[in-house]
Amino acid sequence: MVEITELGNDAAVEALVDEWEKKQKLDTHEESKRENKTSTNGNPELPPQVAEVSSKSTEEIMAELNKLPFFMNDLECGEDGEERPEVEALKALAYEGEPDEIAENFKKQGNDCYKTKKYQDAVEFYTKGLNVCCDVKYIEAALYLNRAACNLELKNYRRCINDCKECLMRQPKNVKALFRAAKAYFAIEHYDEALKVLSFAVSIDDKNLAVNTLLQKCEGKIAYIEELKEKKRKREEEKLKVKLDLESALKARGVTSIKSSYGTDKIGDACMHLEEAHDIETQLIIPAIIIYPTVDEFDVVSEVSELTTPMELMELIMDRPEEFFKDGKHENFKPKKLEAYMETEEGGLVKIPKKGSINQVLMSPNPRVPLFDNILRLYFVPKVDSANWISNWKKQDALSKRA
Repeated sequence: MVEITELGNDAAVEALVDEWEKKQKLDTHEESKRENKTSTNGNPELPPQVAEVSSKSTEEIMAELNKLPFFMNDLECGEDGEERPEVEALKALAYEGEPDEIAENFKKQGNDCYKTKKYQDAVEFYTKGLNVCCDVKYIEAALYLNRAACNLELKNYRRCINDCKECLMRQPKNVKALFRAAKAYFAIEHYDEALKVLSFAVSIDDKNLAVNTLLQKCEGKIAYIEELKEKKRKREEEKLKVKLDLESALKARGVTSIKSSYGTDKIGDACMHLEEAHDIETQLIIPAIIIYPTVDEFDVVSEVSELTTPMELMELIMDRPEEFFKDGKHENFKPKKLEAYMETEEGGLVKIPKKGSINQVLMSPNPRVPLFDNILRLYFVPKVDSANWISNWKKQDALSKRA
């Protein structure tokens, strides 16, 4: 309880005032002494709050600042696992105001993230802005447009195109949206779509450097693709013509070819062809397999003219060192000691003249001697072994190897 003193006269009042002023001077003097007190190192002593901070490291100070809502980098939870009240309050601040103000705020935050290349964070802010549904077309258009820019950087090209479409639904003549959509189409090699979008952009702004540059690139790509397509079309056309001319040449000669179970019409890169691709009267050039059935060996000749004789082939193939004929297997493989055979359409064998041309045999009506998969198949057998080999030939086995 406060005690109230009644003052009876002026002298008493003056005495009381003098005593109070003396006390004030004394208090002021003591305070001044405390302020001027120095630390042990000779410097003025810091106030307690400042002294406490000065003893901490930078990391410790930043950790303390991060506990304040507006300094937070991390919206961490409290020790009990629940969000701290100040964090909840900070989040609530983002949604204070009118919808258009909230959307604009998220857009600004997204822009800040975009400037520092934090594209995924920017996408999240733009998405939050759109989720507000402020129904203000220019704000929504900007959010979609900016999110499209982020998706373009993140290589989410389909999402970029969709965002650009949404922007254009609100601002049909937004050249940036058209440009970004075209850039995304270009990235996924949809050049025709990109060209259409860019053509529309040019109709709105024909001086836009970025649009015109991308348009030129797009036109160049389309021209290059068309050039490749034309080359491919000509190759296919030429291939077909060569095939038809070859078929005509075989038909004119009466030469047939049977498909075998081997299923290939090439030996390496070699295949049957005309000496002049589109002239059916020029020589047939045929790949050949030369089989030595008595020793289970074979040779391959990639190109044999239809005018070649079996003897010429024997001399070509058997042009080998003398040691070859002294190895115990090939002593009877010199050209003069060999005979030539081919397989007939019925699966039998026919001995062919060593000095007659191959085409004479192929064109003979009786017996019919075919090619197999457009490849010439010849059997070279030593004379001393031919009778035994022929007797062991099985027609059914030969026929079973045909397709």
